[in-house]
Amino acid sequence: MATPVEPPNGIHYQGKHYYSMWRTLFEIDTKYVPIKPIGKGAYGIVCSSVNRETDDKVAIKKINNAFDNPVDALRTLRELKLLRHLRHENVIALKDVMMPIHRRSFKDVYLVYELMDTDLHQIIKSPQALSNDHCQYFLFQLLRGLKYLHSANILHRDLKPGNLLINANCDLKICDFGLARTSNAKGQFMTEY
Repeated sequence: MATPVEPPNGIHYQGKHYYSMWRTLFEIDTKYVPIKPIGKGAYGIVCSSVNRETDDKVAIKKINNAFDNPVDALRTLRELKLLRHLRHENVIALKDVMMPIHRRSFKDVYLVYELMDTDLHQIIKSPQALSNDHCQYFLFQLLRGLKYLHSANILHRDLKPGNLLINANCDLKICDFGLARTSNAKGQFMTEY
């Protein structure tokens, strides 16, 4: 669960509140109410939250020390640049980027996405067998999302079950665009970081 905590320096900033989840401090906008942590990886921690203004359930991804490693910083920037332009029902939606209090000296980045229930990797690992109808529906949605991305000259380059999010309605959304590439003016895809 998300535990409210005092800010690290004892100063409360307008528009922000602080929570601890999995021993990690979250400094988030007051319009979001965190519920619980839902994932952890090399990038940081993801928690489920509710937007007080819209009642939408969202996922907040905290990228710790986003600028310590230039390669990771570039991946974060690439994902932001791509997702702010993409709108498709089979591609995860970036809903918000939280602005830091100190814009010249911040270390962590907070991205707000639509909330999904699980990923295809977890479904494959579960003891419940997938029906042929489920497999066909997932494949259909994956291909629709890829057609959209490829028509926008975007290659994902990291498709795997863990990057295919699923909700209770079996809706599939492609996520994690940190390794994605766009084509240049000549139609050639860029391969460098």
